Amino acid sequence: MYCNNGPVTRASLDKQPHEVASMFDDVAERYDLTNDVLSLGQDRRWRKEVAKAVDARPAQKVLDLAAGTGTSSLPFARTGAYVVPCDFSQGMLRVGKQRQPWLPYTAGDATRLPFRDDTFDAVTISFGLRNVQDTDAALREMYRVTRPGGRVVICEFSHPTWAPFRTVYTEYLMRALPPVARAVSSSPDAYVYLAESIRAWPDQPALAERLGKAGWSRVAWRNLSGGIVALHRGFKDS
Repeated sequence: MYCNNGPVTRASLDKQPHEVASMFDDVAERYDLTNDVLSLGQDRRWRKEVAKAVDARPAQKVLDLAAGTGTSSLPFARTGAYVVPCDFSQGMLRVGKQRQPWLPYTAGDATRLPFRDDTFDAVTISFGLRNVQDTDAALREMYRVTRPGGRVVICEFSHPTWAPFRTVYTEYLMRALPPVARAVSSSPDAYVYLAESIRAWPDQPALAERLGKAGWSRVAWRNLSGGIVALHRGFKDS
């Protein structure tokens, strides 16, 4: 894909779907490794917290959105749940299918999910919601495909709650992250976009409010790593 300045290696903050998908196609091969390095290993802890919050049980159906290569889906599969990894990056899905061929990878846009109403016991998305062009449409789609009594779990970068730490964190995002990404990633410019998208993302109460407007009830959140990441959960009333 090309723009006036040559190949597109990152997306802009208006989050055009074709730009975002192309960007993730470019970083698919080393995406999991790069995340591990950039998060200083914290991403493994965050995934464990997501698994606890989703609380998948044997025979339950779990939709894992923005699943990428499927790394985030494995904890749900280990519980005996039927997990569907869904992503709109064909490159990510191809790499995932090579690594975990038994998982039912599905191509899909979070704003127009290819599933019937009331299908899943749980829907989850980790570090992907802020890359969706229409956040509110995605939250409504998650609600539509969740069965009554089911739940949503969203793990996303957020805003550190302690002001001095928030300043240091912002400096890391905009200054330290790009050179580190340049050393370990196949497409470091993509991580400049990721840093910008994190900085522009709503804070914890604002995201909770949007979940409520999409229909979710009993919305609550929990901060991880001082608010670098927030775990939001909501339920679809019976």
